[in-house]
Amino acid sequence: MPSIHRRNFFVGGAYAGPPGSRVMHGQMHVEMLTPDLVTHRYPLVLICGKAQTATGWMTTPDGRQGWAEWFAEHGWRVCVVDQPARGRSAWQPEWNGAVKPLPVPLVENLFTAPEDGGSYPQAQLHTRWPGGKHKGHAGDPVFDQFYASQVASLDNPESERLMQAAGAALLDEIGPAILLTHSQGGLFGWLMADARPGKVMAIMAVEPGGPPYQDDLYKSGADRISGLTTEPLTYDPPVSVASPLQFEQQAEPDAPELARCWLQKGTPRRLVNLANVPVLVLTAEASYHAMFDHCTARYLSQAGVSVQFIRLQDVGITGNGHMLMLEENSLDIAAFLDAWLSGHMTEE
Repeated sequence: MPSIHRRNFFVGGAYAGPPGSRVMHGQMHVEMLTPDLVTHRYPLVLICGKAQTATGWMTTPDGRQGWAEWFAEHGWRVCVVDQPARGRSAWQPEWNGAVKPLPVPLVENLFTAPEDGGSYPQAQLHTRWPGGKHKGHAGDPVFDQFYASQVASLDNPESERLMQAAGAALLDEIGPAILLTHSQGGLFGWLMADARPGKVMAIMAVEPGGPPYQDDLYKSGADRISGLTTEPLTYDPPVSVASPLQFEQQAEPDAPELARCWLQKGTPRRLVNLANVPVLVLTAEASYHAMFDHCTARYLSQAGVSVQFIRLQDVGITGNGHMLMLEENSLDIAAFLDAWLSGHMTEE
C-alpha cells in the first residue's frame, strides 16, 4: 500500500467585530491526502452534504475504508473539507446564524432505512446499508456510529454564501481541481465553478442538492431562484431584477415514480462559467433522489452544460440509498467514479 502524507490547513475567513473582541468567521478546514506516487494532474476536492463532515469521506460507520483514502491509494491528491461553521471549521453564532440538527426519524427514513418507512416509490429497493438485525435504526451499532457523526448545520442560503467564498479560496490555494460533491454539497460545486472559471476541471455531482428551482416533494427550504442555487449564478443573457429567470414545470412527469421537472421558461439562458466543465450527475437506485436528479441534469443541459446523467442500476450497481459512499458496496461506486474520470479527463 502506498504511503499517504497528510496536510491540514485553513482557507478563507475574515476577522469581524469591534477592536478587542474580534473573531474570525467563514474559514474552512481542509485535510489534504497526498500519496507517494501521484498519477493524476488535478486534485480531487470532496464536499459533503448537510449534517455531514469530512469524517464521512474518511471511513464508514462500520469501519471500512472511506473514499478519501481509496482515491489517494489510486494516485489522486485528495482534499476533504469541513464546510464553514461545521466540523473543524469554527462556528461563530453571531456571524453565521443558527444551526439545526437532523432528527433521528428523518435520518432513518431518508438515509439509512427507507425500506422500512420511506415515503417515495424507490424506497423498497434499498438493501445496502450495513448493520445487524435492526440495521439502519437507532440502537444498531452501525447506525449509532453514523448518527454520532451527524452535526447541526446551517441552512441555505447562508451556507451557499460561506461555501462559495471558502471554496474559491481553496481553488486559489491548490490550483485547478476536480470537485466530487454530495447532496447539499452539490450546490457548492456549481457556485465554486461559477466563482472561479477555468479552475474547476470537472464536477462529479453525486445526488446533488435539488431539484432545480422548487422542491415540491419535501419543501426543503428557500426556492432556488438561480435555478440550481439560491445564490446568484452567471447566465448569458445576464439575470437582473428587471429580467429575472422564469421557470415552468412539466405538465406530467417522465414516469409515474418521478417528479415533474422545473426548467427555464422560454429561450434558455446559458450558464457560461460551467459551459466547459464536464459534469456527471450520479443517482442511486433506492434513494429519494431517484425521483428528481434527472431534473438537475436536464436543467444543466438546457443551460448549455455538458452533462451525463447515470443511474447506478444502469451500470449494474443496485440497492443503494442516498449515503452510498458509506454503504456495503461503496468502493464499487468509487471505482466507477474513477473510471468515469479516466474517460472524461486528459492528464497532459
